[in-house]
Amino acid sequence: AIILVHWLLTVWGCMNYMLPVSYAWGNFSVLAVGIWAIVQRDSLDAITMFLTGLLLTVLTDIIHISIFYPSNDYLSDAKRFSVGMAIFSLLLKPVSCYLVYRMYRERGGE
Repeated sequence: AIILVHWLLTVWGCMNYMLPVSYAWGNFSVLAVGIWAIVQRDSLDAITMFLTGLLLTVLTDIIHISIFYPSNDYLSDAKRFSVGMAIFSLLLKPVSCYLVYRMYRERGGE
């Protein structure tokens, strides 16, 4: 569910080409690592990399949104929706990090 929600919000965040390509690459690559963590349930490395990637994308998303947020003159409804979904994804990432950390602990992480 974490992967699906963040994938959908990232797709919607990239819909209007307001955010740079690095936003999409960063988020989609972390989601690919998340799929790896789902497939290999016994791998502690996969879940650790997924958690680290989520934490790093929190920082990079803040930077991307703050730098590339358009002024009100250029903010159409589509851009407003796109940046809203990117911000919503950013707000959900700490909750996702907590859930992934619980999965890390269940797999034997210290």
